[in-house]
Amino acid sequence: MKRQAYTAKDVMSSGPYSHAIDAGEYIYISGQTAKNSLTLEKQDLNIQEQTEECFKNINRILKEVELTEANVVKVNVYLTSMKHFEAMNEVYKTKFTEPYPARTCVAVLELPLKADIEIEVVAKR
Repeated sequence: MKRQAYTAKDVMSSGPYSHAIDAGEYIYISGQTAKNSLTLEKQDLNIQEQTEECFKNINRILKEVELTEANVVKVNVYLTSMKHFEAMNEVYKTKFTEPYPARTCVAVLELPLKADIEIEVVAKR
């Protein structure tokens, strides 16, 4: 199988990786932080604003592969502190409808670009 990579407009990569890889039925979307956005003007964002920006980037990538949030089957959320959990969930719950995708949420020591949150998803065609 040859890897098919996708790159979305207005989203930058902060390392040597693709925005998304097509694996047939499944599309694997790399983790997104607020600062992966090329259109972000405000740099000091609270956790709700960072979560919104993560989803904007994810939606740009989903659009590039002709999918939507309705195609997302798995979400991984990385937080620099579980104190952000409730505020992140306030935004997160507006992004999906029931049945919600499967999800993992873990706290990590730190994230790239000094982000407080990074979100990655797997979508199914």
